[in-house]
Amino acid sequence: MSPLFLATALAFALPARAECPSRPTPTEDWPDGRAEAAAAKPAQIQALEDYAFKLEGEDKERKGVRTDGVVIIHKGRVVYERYGRGFDASKRHLSWSVSKSFTSALVGIAMERTALSLDDSICKHVKAKRQDNCAITVRNLMEFASGLDWREDYEDGGSYQTSSVLAMLYGQGRQDMVSFITAHERSDEPGTSWRYSSGDATLLSGVLDAALRPSVGKDWPWVLLLDKLGMKSATWERDGKGVVVGSSYLLATPRDLAKFGFLYLNDGCWAGERVLPENWVTWSTQVSEPIKRKSYERGTDDVQGWQWWLNRPIPGVQAELPWPSVPEGAFAARGHWGQSISIIPSKELIVVRTADDRDGSFSLDTFLKLALAVVEELP
Repeated sequence: MSPLFLATALAFALPARAECPSRPTPTEDWPDGRAEAAAAKPAQIQALEDYAFKLEGEDKERKGVRTDGVVIIHKGRVVYERYGRGFDASKRHLSWSVSKSFTSALVGIAMERTALSLDDSICKHVKAKRQDNCAITVRNLMEFASGLDWREDYEDGGSYQTSSVLAMLYGQGRQDMVSFITAHERSDEPGTSWRYSSGDATLLSGVLDAALRPSVGKDWPWVLLLDKLGMKSATWERDGKGVVVGSSYLLATPRDLAKFGFLYLNDGCWAGERVLPENWVTWSTQVSEPIKRKSYERGTDDVQGWQWWLNRPIPGVQAELPWPSVPEGAFAARGHWGQSISIIPSKELIVVRTADDRDGSFSLDTFLKLALAVVEELP
């Protein structure tokens, strides 16, 4: 174990070396348990479908729950799969901010390779447009705690003039996103407040690109992660400088997205190989420190670790769980318009959903409650 990881492990008071779990790995495809689940749980499956796939009104009105695909993996087997609105198992889906959790995983891999550390200034790897933003560290970006005065407004109130994220993805920032992000002023000192920010995640991918490209090449996300998991459908769009957009633009099929969920369910191991550093999954799914201090525009279901959404209370801030129908300790990668990879370790459960929700009526808590009913008492 490197000195960096030894120090971090001691800081988190975690046990020493953990061996890889012995679960069978879906190196090619998932074992199929759908017929067994359909026979054992018809009422529960019907209830799930009535919620997830029952469109309201005309499709073009974009009202109600608009599910494009659901895959449920229980104890390593596909027990449920369905698609809607013209999608099927072969079609990639834009994951939006699910991408952020992949970027978080790649930070762990880069650290294990000693290509960077959590306490590195961003300016060790990239050039900041504003020199004072060199105070921002990799850790700050992982915790959405850069302190940048960032506006994460979308179609419900944003424009290229007022929304940082829209300007980054579609406007003046798309040619060189690192430069655009680091040109922002700060509202807080780094590490002192939490603000959900696609800027932080995209700046993080810029740092990763600078740290990894010299030794791994421009396709480092595939070499170090996506290809290892056999995510053959995965594509990841880049900005004008050729840097993958770490916040938003990963596309893959639901079955391939579920492989990433399996990596985290399996303590960062794939086919007996440790892909993520020891204890990385545990560290990533602890409530981040800045969110305990000060938050901007945080709802009660907004509890985060290292770019994962958590079903945990926030000590001293919030006692209730974000998803009260779901076991504590569950966590999810989530994206705009209803994308999600939900992982419930205590149930050995992975639930992937792709979607096009627009009106805010979808509830992840309700959806996961129905998915849990499908697998209850299944072998």
